[in-house]
Amino acid sequence: MVGVNTLKEWVDLVCQELDITDAVSPAAMQSRVLDMSRDVAHGVARPAAPLTAYLLGLAAGRSTNPEATADELTQRVCLLAQRWAQEHGPGSSPE
Repeated sequence: MVGVNTLKEWVDLVCQELDITDAVSPAAMQSRVLDMSRDVAHGVARPAAPLTAYLLGLAAGRSTNPEATADELTQRVCLLAQRWAQEHGPGSSPE
């Protein structure tokens, strides 16, 4: 299991490397993405989680306010994953 300090240090380093330190709140982003990834991994399929996180980042990046947009989009994706699990059964997607 990854320690909190390691994860924070890694996220901060990636934000610096990608020159997005002014565009993202690492603390808010971390819980948002991890929670969404959990919902997608359990409700759809494990490989869908990182792909969905990438798509969420692309969609949020198109907004003039990525932080606020990411919050709204994350909620929408979590609801979508829950509906998927109800309709198809958890983890029923081909991996």
